[in-house]
Parts: sequence; C-alpha cells; structure tokens
Amino acid sequence: MPGLSKQRRWSGVAPAVLSLALLLTACQQGPPPPPSETPVPPGTSGPPATAAPGPEGSSSPAGPSSPTKTTPSTSPAAVQFTAQGDIGLSTGARKVLDTISGLRPELNLALGDFSYEAGREQEFCDMVTGKLGGDFPYQVVTGNHESDGHDGDIANIVNCLPNKLPGLTGEYGIQWYADYPERDPLVRFIMVSPGIKFHDGNTLDYSRGSERWLWTAAALDGARSRKIPWTVVGMHTPCLSVGKYDCQAGRDFTNLLIDRKADLVLSGHDHNYQRSHQLGRGQGCPALVPDTFSGGCLADPDNAMVQGAGTVFATVGTGGVGLYEVNDQDPESPYFAAWSGKNRDAALGTLDVTATADRLSARFVPAADYTFTDSFEIKRK
Repeated sequence: MPGLSKQRRWSGVAPAVLSLALLLTACQQGPPPPPSETPVPPGTSGPPATAAPGPEGSSSPAGPSSPTKTTPSTSPAAVQFTAQGDIGLSTGARKVLDTISGLRPELNLALGDFSYEAGREQEFCDMVTGKLGGDFPYQVVTGNHESDGHDGDIANIVNCLPNKLPGLTGEYGIQWYADYPERDPLVRFIMVSPGIKFHDGNTLDYSRGSERWLWTAAALDGARSRKIPWTVVGMHTPCLSVGKYDCQAGRDFTNLLIDRKADLVLSGHDHNYQRSHQLGRGQGCPALVPDTFSGGCLADPDNAMVQGAGTVFATVGTGGVGLYEVNDQDPESPYFAAWSGKNRDAALGTLDVTATADRLSARFVPAADYTFTDSFEIKRK
C-alpha cells in the first residue's frame, strides 16, 4: 500500500539527522501562534436564544413578504411590535396583515376575536402564516368570540398559532407574560383576559385581591424590579371607550394597571381606534371612574409624555372586521386624544410601536385605501 511504503522510506533515516532538522525548523518558526478566537460582544454569554417550538406541523412556510426575524439574545437598540384585534377572514383582514408584513416588526400582539366562526380556526391560522410566515411570533390572547367556543375555540387557535417567545410564563392564549428579548429585555408583554366568559359560562375573576389580580400586579411589579424599561399590557376588553362598550375590563382592574404604572394598555373588542391621553391617579384623581370625566386624572394631555406620570390606553379593534361608530359626546371623550370609527375617519390598520431604552414611540398605520393616522411618544425620565 502507498502509505506503508512511505513509512518504510522514512524508517531508514538516521535519528540524529531527524532531530537536527526538527530543531532548526523550530528555531526559524518561533513559538506556535495562539488559537484563533471569535470576539464575544459585551453582555453575551452564549448562542442566541431560540423560540420555543410549537406543536409538530403547526407552522407554515414563510411567504416572500414574510417579516420573520431572528429573536435576539441580548437587548437590541430597538424593539418593534404591532398590535390589533378583531380580525376575521375578510379582505380587510388580509389588507391589515399586508400592512404588518410591510412594517416587518419583531412580533405582533393579536388582541382577540380571530376567525369569528367555529371550525374555521385553521383557515385563520393559514391566512396569518401565509402573510407573515410560519415562524413569525404572532402572539395571541383570547377574545370573547373564541373564549366560549361558540364562534371558535382559543385552544384551536393556540394549537395552530403557538407561542414563539422563549421564557413565556403563564397560560398562553389566556393569561401570560414574556420579556423581550429574553436576555436584557426592553419590554415586558403582559396579556390577560378580564371581562370574558369561557366554556363554563363564567367570567375569569380579575376582581380586587383575586388570584388573577395578584398575578397581574406581580407581573407588573416584577418588570420594575428587573429594571425592564417598558411594560405593555394587552387584553381584549377595554374599560374607557367612546365606542359601543362600557367598562367590561372592570373599574378596579383598570385602576390597578394605572396604580402599577403600566406604560401602555392595549385592547380590542370595540371595532374602532381610540387612544387616550396619559391617565394617572393622585390627589386630584383618587380613582378613575368609568362613564364620567375628572380632569384630575389627566396626567399629561399632549402627545409627548413622560414615563411614570400615568398610563396610555389604546383600543385597536381595527384588524379587519366591520367598524363601529364613535361618539364625540361620550362623557369619557375628554380622556381621549384621538379616535377613528365607522362615522369618523374610518380606518382599518394596526398600531406600530417601537421601544428603545429611553422612549416608547407609537403610530397608527392605516391599511391600504385608508388615511387616518395617529402618533404619540413616552420618554423615560
């Protein structure tokens, strides 16, 4: 064999000659170079975090316009997310999904009411993944149309649009929170389900001092203790509204969110867009009382706000289904900075939010064929 004959040729060389050759070579070359190293960015202790896998076969291939991005392991300069609820399967829903795809956010918060028809949940999921990609974090919380199974089932939605955020705590689709990115997060997303009936006909208990009340308070307090810059709460039902509904989220629970200084509270249910001024409690506002107005609860009445003064509430029920009217004469209307509905600046679309270490900037982006816009910003002290 060729290898053996090579060994035999070398076996005849005098050991002294070999030793001298090796010594001369070492003197000419000097010490061996150190092994190459790949620099590790500051604050990075390992490979990037990956999203938790969903059920096998639950993801669809990303389309050509997919906004899918890799989940970062450490805090980027900015985190961009979108949010909207009340979606359906119409052309309007597809236009809003196209708008989201064009914005290319890291994730989307879907604020409930999805297929609007039992048995069509998979069709809804296929529509979403076809527009945004199977790996895109389309993060859901239930609405009233799928919570009790009459017009869909949240369990089916969770199965075909599973969680994509690592480190999620709670029951996905019902009540959960997740920090994003997982390491050195900029935002804690807290998704809850007050004011919604489930299969047994009962509404989940978010009353003062209840288990779910305490869970929410702890999630908000925990974000502050971890020094996470921003807290964003999402749920289907609003409290304040110039639209169709009253305070289904509950007065006490809404005041809890203000007391614990949630920065931004997002909801759907009312098929319109409504965005409040920054609302806070204090000597002039011992409590926010629905269906009335108190000027003492207006912490900051313009669009450039400072963190900690109060909470901004935004209803974004503009995900695709038919719009509801808004009422300029509603007693709660002075709490609001902007609104859009069927009878005023009608628009489907999404809220587009960007969080950095020092500010939270948001704007309403209309879908194709609509023009209404709104924008606001909260700065850290």
